[in-house]
Parts: sequence; C-alpha cells; structure tokens
Amino acid sequence: MTSALNLTPFLTDATISPYHRVLKLAWPAFCQQMLILLIHLSDRWLAGRASPEDQGAQLATQAAQTTGFYLAWFINCYGALVSVGSTALVARFVGGNDKPSANRVLHQSAWLALIFGILGAIFGYLWLRPLIQLLQLDGPTADFAIAYLQPVVVLLPFQLLESALIACLVGAGDTRTGFLVLGGLTVVNLPLAWSFFHGWGPFPEMGFAGISLGTSVGHLFAAQLLVGILIRGQAGLGFQFSLAIPDLGVWWRILRISVPAAADTLSIALGQLVFLSLVNRLPDAARGAHGIALGWEALGYLSGFAFGTAGMTLVGQNLGAGQPEEARRCAWTALVLGTIVMSGMGVIFFVLAEPMFGLFCPLPSQKPIIEAGVPVLRLVAFAMPPLACCIILTQALRGAGDTLVPVAFTWTGFFVVRIPLAWWLTTHTLSLGTWTFQPGLMGAWTAMFADILVRGVFFLLRFRFGRWEQIKI
Repeated sequence: MTSALNLTPFLTDATISPYHRVLKLAWPAFCQQMLILLIHLSDRWLAGRASPEDQGAQLATQAAQTTGFYLAWFINCYGALVSVGSTALVARFVGGNDKPSANRVLHQSAWLALIFGILGAIFGYLWLRPLIQLLQLDGPTADFAIAYLQPVVVLLPFQLLESALIACLVGAGDTRTGFLVLGGLTVVNLPLAWSFFHGWGPFPEMGFAGISLGTSVGHLFAAQLLVGILIRGQAGLGFQFSLAIPDLGVWWRILRISVPAAADTLSIALGQLVFLSLVNRLPDAARGAHGIALGWEALGYLSGFAFGTAGMTLVGQNLGAGQPEEARRCAWTALVLGTIVMSGMGVIFFVLAEPMFGLFCPLPSQKPIIEAGVPVLRLVAFAMPPLACCIILTQALRGAGDTLVPVAFTWTGFFVVRIPLAWWLTTHTLSLGTWTFQPGLMGAWTAMFADILVRGVFFLLRFRFGRWEQIKI
C-alpha cells in the first residue's frame, strides 16, 4: 500500500494505469462524501419526527429545513474562496517537488479561511432574517429556518478552516485524512444532534434547532483535529511557526484561482437560492418534497464530487510534473468512472423513489410530500450522466487553474435556462384542449434537468477543446 506521505511518484507515474490512480484517490473521497450525506440524512430523519402531533408544524419544519440546507450549501460554496486555489497550488507545487512552497500555501490558506469565516459569520448573523424573508418564507416556517441556521452561522470560521485544511491535503494527494476526520465528525455529530434534539443527559431539549447545533459543533471538533494532525505533519505538509506570518503574495495567488471558482460556485448557489424562492411559492408539501429529493439526489452529486476530487489532484500534480497528456488521460478516466457510479445511483432513484421518501415521511399527514416528491426523484435519475460532466470536469479544470470560463457556463445554465423556465412552469397552467395540468414542483425540476443538460455539454466541449493545460498559476 502506497503511503500518503509518498503518493506523488505514484500519482504522476505514467506506467501505472490511470484507473488505479483515480480509484486510489477517489475511494476515500467517496467515503468522505457519504459520511457528509449520512449527517444530512440523519438530520432530515430527525426533522421528519419533529412536532408529530401538529400537522402544520410538521410541514413547516420540513420546508424550513429545505431552506436551511440550501443556505448551508451556500456556505460551503463560500468556502471555495479559499479551498479551490489551495488545492490547485499545493498540487502544482507537490507535483513539481517543491514542498516548501506547498507548506507556505497551507499556512496562508488557514489565514484566509479564518478571515473569510469571521466576515461571513458577522454578515450572516446580522442579515439572516432579511435573507429568509427574501426567500419567500414567513410565519412559523421562517422562525424554524432562522433557529436552524443561527448555529451554522456563528461557528462558520471553524467550518471554513476545516474545508481549507482538507483542500490542502487533497492537493498533496492525501484524500484519506479528510475521510477519517469526517468519520470522526460523524461519530460526534450524530449523538450531539440527537442529544440536543431530544434533551438527553446534560443536554437541553432544543427540538428542531438542536439538529444544526450538533452538526456545527461537530465542525468545530473536526477543525481542531485537523490542526492537531498538521502540527504533527501529514502528507509532507505541516504547520511551522516560521511560516505563520501572513504573506500577501501567496494570498493573491490563492485568490487569483479561487475568486473565479468562488464566483462560479456562488453563482450556482445564488441561482439555487433564486430557484428555491420559486419553489417556496408552492405549498409546504412541495417545499418539503423538494428538500428530501435534493437530499437523495446528493447520492449522485457527492459520488461525482469524489471522482472530481481525484481528477483535480491528478490534473494539478501531473501538470506540475510537466505531463499535460497524462493530466488529460487521468481526468477522462475520472469522468468515465464517475459517470458509471452516478448512473448506478440514478437507477436506485428510479426504482426505490417511493420507499426513499417514506423513510423521512412516516406520518399519514406527510403523504402529500411523498406524492409530490417521488416523480421528481425519478426524473433526476436521467440527469446523472450530464451532471457527472458538470461536477467532475469542473473539478478537473480547477486543478489546472481554469476557473474563469466555467462562470459563463453557470450563468447561462442558471439564469438563461433554469430560472426563466422554472418561473414559467411553476406559475402557469399548461392546457391542451380540455386537458389542463399545473406542473408545480415537477415543472421546477424539469427546468433543473434542462439546465444540467446544457451545462454538461458546455463542460464536455471545454475540456475536450480548451487549452487548459497551458494555464500558468
């Protein structure tokens, strides 16, 4: 077994099958993403059992958690301001056998994560309620959403620090440490969330708000664990007092890559929030169904992200080693393997959609959620191949430092295709003679399918014909 401390020759060795190298990096990243999904599904399961005696409150908490997950995902996208550039630079330096420069990036990445985390926490705390109102939530649903998001916002610096440190380790070729740390986060998160929810032992009974508090405290522990690991040293990276002084030049190099990537990711997040505001105009059952369907769709999305992580590292390290053709070969391999896995997830969505919804909707009052959600989960099953192109090739291009052009793809997909089509399909009744149909949530997801298809083609063409190998970072 190749040690995480000595992966660079392995990752850049053209005599070794690219399938072997991709899988070496992808399986820990895949396990890490599945742990993230486990936390999400556990939180969703708890929310499905909040206020069982009050049908109105039950539907409101499901709708509030949908909005909460969207905004939590927006926070993850905000972290791209640091993580993308950190992974790309560390990979280039490690591939070029320049470990001192890779370590310098580690330290400056930590600084940027803390700075952006503190700024985001301040802004989020002050503007959380106006933002919830802007997303068309009001009454008990808005109150539930605010209570759910407050712990996430307050502890944001630790979540961003965790993300930045894992990103640096990924650039060094170590995807196992992130998986192990997320495993620890899961071990901490699940009992904490359940304890704050139910009020077990010394923990107060906080109900719905306790779910996110457990998750946020878990991120705090994960950040502390990563700092401890890197003080001791891992994958050739380690904290050193002499490198802890802020270096504006390295900040600039990280941000020069990360800002366009963050603009891309935050554009997706902004588009998702506008999309959510359209869904939030629908009844509570449709809102709740939307969130549950997105949670299960994450099985596909996060699987693709694992292979994208492998592609990003391999592209960066092979370009750093002066092997552009090998970088391209590894990225295509990551796309093929990721598409196979994601398509398998699509089969699961189509066949098991009803019991997958039933897991989170055990009460008779939640039957409308199941009826609204099963068709859209089956629809998105067919979107897995183009979604694989979007996710995996985005990551591969980021490994090369190609983060500017994809912004145009995102804007086209979301603001030319998805949002206008979703608005039209959720606000109009379709008619053909005496037959009339209100698409509702299905209309919104049809628009999402069209967006994914368009962007998937764009990314495929960019990767095939673009000159991303020649980008200097």
